[in-house]
Amino acid sequence: MGIHLHILLLQCLISTFVLNAFAFSDETVDKLLPVKSDGYCSRILRAQGTRREGFNEFRLRVEGDPEFYSPGTTYRVTLSAASPSYFRGFTLIALKEGKEGDKDEDYAGHFEIIDEEDTQFMTNCPPAVTESTPRRRTRIQVFWTAPPSGAGCVILKASIVQKRIIYFQDEGSLTKRMCEKELSSEGATERPVINCCACGTAKYRMTFYGNWSEKVHPKDYPRRANHWSAIIGASHSKDYVLWEYGDYASEGVKQVAEFGSPVKMEEEIRQKGDDVLTVIKAKAQWPAWQPLNVRSAPSAEFSVDRTRHLMSFFTMLGPSPDWNVGLSAEDLCTKECGWAQKVVQDLIPWDAGTDSGVTYESPNKATIPPEKIRPLTSLDHPQSPFYDPEGGPITAVARVVIERIARKGEQCNIVPDNVDDIVADLAQEDKDEDDTPETCIYSNWSPWSACSSSTCDKGKRMRQRMLKAQLDLSVPCPHTQDFQPCMGPGCRDEVDASTCMVSEWITWSPCSVSCGMGMRSRERYVKQFPEDGSICQLPTEENEKCIVNEDCSPSSCLMTEWAEWEDCSATCGMGMKKRQRMVKMPPSDGTMCKTDLAEVEKCMMPECYTIPCLLSSWSEWSDCSVTCGKGMRTRQRMLKSPVELGECNEELEQVEKCMLPECPTDCMVSEWSEWSECNKSCGKGHVIRTRMIKLEPQFGGEPCPETVQRKKCKIRKCNRGSSDEKRRRKEAREKRRSKQSREEPQDEQHPGCKMRPWSAWTDCTKFCGGGIQERFMMVKRRFRNAQFTSCKDKKEIRACNVNPC
Repeated sequence: MGIHLHILLLQCLISTFVLNAFAFSDETVDKLLPVKSDGYCSRILRAQGTRREGFNEFRLRVEGDPEFYSPGTTYRVTLSAASPSYFRGFTLIALKEGKEGDKDEDYAGHFEIIDEEDTQFMTNCPPAVTESTPRRRTRIQVFWTAPPSGAGCVILKASIVQKRIIYFQDEGSLTKRMCEKELSSEGATERPVINCCACGTAKYRMTFYGNWSEKVHPKDYPRRANHWSAIIGASHSKDYVLWEYGDYASEGVKQVAEFGSPVKMEEEIRQKGDDVLTVIKAKAQWPAWQPLNVRSAPSAEFSVDRTRHLMSFFTMLGPSPDWNVGLSAEDLCTKECGWAQKVVQDLIPWDAGTDSGVTYESPNKATIPPEKIRPLTSLDHPQSPFYDPEGGPITAVARVVIERIARKGEQCNIVPDNVDDIVADLAQEDKDEDDTPETCIYSNWSPWSACSSSTCDKGKRMRQRMLKAQLDLSVPCPHTQDFQPCMGPGCRDEVDASTCMVSEWITWSPCSVSCGMGMRSRERYVKQFPEDGSICQLPTEENEKCIVNEDCSPSSCLMTEWAEWEDCSATCGMGMKKRQRMVKMPPSDGTMCKTDLAEVEKCMMPECYTIPCLLSSWSEWSDCSVTCGKGMRTRQRMLKSPVELGECNEELEQVEKCMLPECPTDCMVSEWSEWSECNKSCGKGHVIRTRMIKLEPQFGGEPCPETVQRKKCKIRKCNRGSSDEKRRRKEAREKRRSKQSREEPQDEQHPGCKMRPWSAWTDCTKFCGGGIQERFMMVKRRFRNAQFTSCKDKKEIRACNVNPC
């Protein structure tokens, strides 16, 4: 049953499809009804085709199958045919929902060609992508970058040409609808995919392209000291968040946001241990915008694995209060258990919530309490350089491109990449990670063997090299065989059978000699062998002369290559930089090398007067002000720019508390008590005195001394006669009673007051080793003529439990 399917194509589609031997029948062409054409991609064609309900042999798919798109994000778009179907031609467009495509602004985002042999932009309709060569194919891929914020929902549509039939679906598997992803009411970042099912590891290169310039953002653009600070970030697990919208900035994020210093942030990242796989760092860029032919864009390489598959980074927009750009928890693991090949993001500035300035060069004004991290908007403040009274979107100030450059380990993609991707990855890995030690001298690689697969299927091919010399036997030399994926013949239809496709040149091999004139070579491999069996005429190897240490006498040195230049010694104005190299092999005659091991040259940084407040790095913390217990320590930095150009409010000294082990405390004892009475009434005896422990020793202090002392006492000889003894005792008792009777009524001991009787003795303070007891006599009544010094409470102390413990 014939079904009318509306398709959106150019008139060039007719010439593309008809003139390239698609052999449309007259009946079919007669049914193509041209409608309004106004110079855009607006020609609507009607075609007939026989379709079965629910038959989805062709599919348009966006990598990850997202329901929403992030503005400025790049996605991989695949158009495929289920086996055994195929297609010869196609057209791919991206329209804003509800638009007909008769105006330029009807189109959303833009496409990017991956393989020029498969795809190209339409000649008369630049927003659309079509085939570059009419032939049988089952799959094509392109990149699509989503439009900026505010574009609304987008419809990706594909048309398929198979034999004499054109298929186009407004609904179904050849149409993909995506709407713009919006931040939540709190402005928080959408949480990343929790689990990753990819296998092995992947290596990426992140390149940062700053587009913050006076031309693109002219309002109040700072002509002095405009720059991007050093980039800091990491590849990490889901359990660690460097920063995110809707959360508060850590101290490390604050340091980058306000001062462009990555030191604290790097310290925070490295403290996360196994949650971090790679610390991402790239140098600062002065000034903020430079043509790429003057200085290459800052870049850094990092790796990801199954548990640490998220990537975050940020860099300061300087000068500014606390404005930055970056990515938060970008997931590089795909739902198909693979690694994303390319991520492109346009970046707008965000506010760290730690400084309340509203212009690029506002004075420091801390936000108290701190606010949550949020994107800047065009309606934040009338003095803001991004202010727009109509509230339009902020033009992106930077773009980051994250490209996969290598994969390691066994991969487990459910939907594998094509073989060209795999070969490109391996070639790039060989190029960027040549881990061959300099002490291993090899021959050149042999040419690649033929592919092990004789059909249109994946196979392997091999090349070999010989180990010619091993200068250091303690350093193992790597393998001498190399394998690479390949595709068997017969995988391409309708292509010149004698076509030979080759890769880019691989880096030069080491020189064949360690001293004097030698040869070096480089290779490239054949990506597509001629299908007619002919020999590939393109050269796959180049050789050239190389010289290593022209003077090859016994006194000559074999040196390593020069290392990279170190950073300039000055951060502004004129400075010096240095590079070094080492002696690889000393002279055979035992003499000293006469070759320079270091080179120094001048380097010029931005003029110092352009940076009114340029500070040196913080010094190391001083020693603690004490040797034990709590103290203070300090650190300083210096002002490196002229002070007269502007007041610098940055602190030049910081003080913080420090804690060392507790100080030792010695034992403390009281004074000695009075000596006790002799323990005998006659003959030889002893008296004691005691003292108390007021503070026990702590943390290794001096131990306590003795607390009991005794000495001998001798009163009088004891008489043996019992009658005399009894008499003397009786006289003593009578004498004491007489004395007591005289004292009590007259109260001579306590003139002017009346005392209570002595209290009972208190319990002994120790069970053994000598303790003390006390008793008290309290004033019962004080007469008017009594003086305070003569009428007061009394206390007596005596020793007790003097037996040794």
